[in-house]
Amino acid sequence: MTPLPKGVVGILNTLGLVVTLAFALPVALLGVNLLVSGRTVVGVALCLVAVLMVALKQYVTTPDDVPTAAAEKAVGAVVKDDEPEN
Repeated sequence: MTPLPKGVVGILNTLGLVVTLAFALPVALLGVNLLVSGRTVVGVALCLVAVLMVALKQYVTTPDDVPTAAAEKAVGAVVKDDEPEN
């Protein structure tokens, strides 16, 4: 199996974030709507759930992230950056 190019890995991470946001934004909007209408406990809880959905996607490694991380390491080991390091 050939490793994915660095640009493709970045695109896959971006698409994963977009899908996560597609699910988290309606939850957050419902939470804000409930906050404005006076149901603060449920509104805050839904806003917290939406924030956790995005945070967990970004910072927690899942089984789906393992091949992507392996591809990033393989590409980084094989391909040298053209930019000089400072």
